[in-house]
Amino acid sequence: MSKDERPTAKRPAPSNKLSEEERSVILETCNSTEFASYPPGYIVPTLADDGLYIGSESTFYRVLKENGQLALRAPTKLRMNNNKPKQKIATRPNQLWTWDISYLATLTRGQHYYLYMIVDIFSRKIVGAEVYAQELGELAADVLQRAVWSEKCVNEGMTLHSDNGAPMRSFTMQAKMRDLGVASSYSRPRVSNDNPYSESLFRTTKYHHSWPKDGFKNIAEAREWVNKFTHWYNNVHKHSGIKYVTPEQRHCGLDGALLKRRRQTYLAAQLKNPIRWRNNIRNWDYIDEVSLNPESKDVA
Repeated sequence: MSKDERPTAKRPAPSNKLSEEERSVILETCNSTEFASYPPGYIVPTLADDGLYIGSESTFYRVLKENGQLALRAPTKLRMNNNKPKQKIATRPNQLWTWDISYLATLTRGQHYYLYMIVDIFSRKIVGAEVYAQELGELAADVLQRAVWSEKCVNEGMTLHSDNGAPMRSFTMQAKMRDLGVASSYSRPRVSNDNPYSESLFRTTKYHHSWPKDGFKNIAEAREWVNKFTHWYNNVHKHSGIKYVTPEQRHCGLDGALLKRRRQTYLAAQLKNPIRWRNNIRNWDYIDEVSLNPESKDVA
């Protein structure tokens, strides 16, 4: 049997093959100022509207592909930088805050209020919590101002971290932060893990045993509940992330002495009955720094 020579056979050029001049015209048209950012699906009909036909859309695509120009020709937005925010470390209260806004359901279906909440990540203290019927940058700026005044930390180098919502990026909020001497820090778009302290706080809020599962009757009731929760969280709740002291105790610098007494109590119990202690006592060491968005090498 003879070898199949069809794949290598020389065939005459099609009678309708584009000439080099026609190909050049197509390329020049596609790269002109008017059409440089548009695909053939736009160029060919537009030329036809002007009474001009150079070739079909498929011909345009074929010529562009042969010349390495078959890319996304439509104008696109510049890609935003979605790099992970730089690690920030807090070694004292009022050095690094995070904040966010969450929904508060009401008894009326489709209606809800907005909870603005700011937390100090070093102490976990809620330094600002207010409820409004709207989500506005002006309201967020007022909440921040009252929190900064209450904590007496104007122009003390504090950083406020948040997500990229409209109130966070609003001109009013930015101007207020500059007036108060507060630096800004933002999460990546649609990445909740960049703001874990606020996310965790909202979860604790809505899983509290007194949370009204059916919603609030009115905004006055919502505000009263949030005030009571804030007092409980700051002054009664022993936070697992800060060795089970209250946020207020840590915020005021009382946790060091409390943890030291706990350690002494455990050591005394171990000494009294060592047979019950197979391992070392519980770790009650003071936490001297807290990280926001820690580097990978620092994450256990």
